[in-house]
Amino acid sequence: MTSGHKPLLAVTMGDPAGSGAEIVAKVVSLNAVREIARIVCVGDAKTMERAFAIIGQPYHVRSIEHIQQACCEPGTLDVLDLKNVDLDRLEMGRVQASAGRAAYEYITCAIDLALDGQVNGVVTSPINKESLNLAGYNYDGHTEILALRTGSEKVTMMLATEDFRVTHVSTHCSLRQAIERCTTERILDVIRLTHQGLQQMGIAAPRLAVAGLNPHSGEGGLFGMEEIEQIQPAIDRARSEGINVYDRPLPPDSVFVRMLERKEFDATIAQYHDQGHIAAKIVDFWGGVNITLGLPIIRTSVDHGTAFGKAGTGKANPKSLLNAIKYAQLMATHRSSRE
Repeated sequence: MTSGHKPLLAVTMGDPAGSGAEIVAKVVSLNAVREIARIVCVGDAKTMERAFAIIGQPYHVRSIEHIQQACCEPGTLDVLDLKNVDLDRLEMGRVQASAGRAAYEYITCAIDLALDGQVNGVVTSPINKESLNLAGYNYDGHTEILALRTGSEKVTMMLATEDFRVTHVSTHCSLRQAIERCTTERILDVIRLTHQGLQQMGIAAPRLAVAGLNPHSGEGGLFGMEEIEQIQPAIDRARSEGINVYDRPLPPDSVFVRMLERKEFDATIAQYHDQGHIAAKIVDFWGGVNITLGLPIIRTSVDHGTAFGKAGTGKANPKSLLNAIKYAQLMATHRSSRE
């Protein structure tokens, strides 16, 4: 890692019809970012120029063709320019195939840069799943693209703020499917990935908790058997491997309080999407970060959508992107120190 040991992060522009370009423009000029990382935007230079104009920020956009051309100079944003946005035809705040195609190209380009070791991490701006699918890319979101592109079979989503971290056994599926995915093997995988992910963040001996699936964690089988038949065996196996995980599944309605207020745990494993997401968004709706664990690369992201209703107004909140960059820098720095 060069340039004063600051990691080089590829920040994708996101869906060009959304607020991604504007929040990138808001964040890259901040001292809090420049002091910890070097930023290259993977996107469209003309769209980024327009974004700076929208937010009223005088900043130079420098179009580059290769990552090696990045200078990361003060007052300048280097954009690895894919030149894939027609601003005359782009409809801001609208679902459209051309925007989905452009967003997909930014993601895959950034992933490939990280796989090749040309950047130290990837930070992604919001995409629109409908636009992505209209463009012919049938994915539920970033995580599936990342897993396939990197050849990663076991991944999980972590939502994080400064003092709150939750990973998920399942995410984008129906509640019925989520119950079916609550298996010992999958839960054990997520416990392991969570343990490893926290170590990548500099927590040497992570303390973990696992939420139950059912009310009161099943109440000894009265409200369901998943805690007894699937979750407890995963916990027991993880503990036998030396992972510091609480010795039984905890009630979902109290485990997050124990983590956040009592500081008993560094992270909690949730059984399904809303169990973890509702808690995380109550804690910090605007500042949450989405981190993909289990990849050979570092990837963090905003934890919000494209904010089509605010696109082009300069009003989108950049807090989540700022925090995503901070987490990527943290993980990249700890990875570098171990190499």
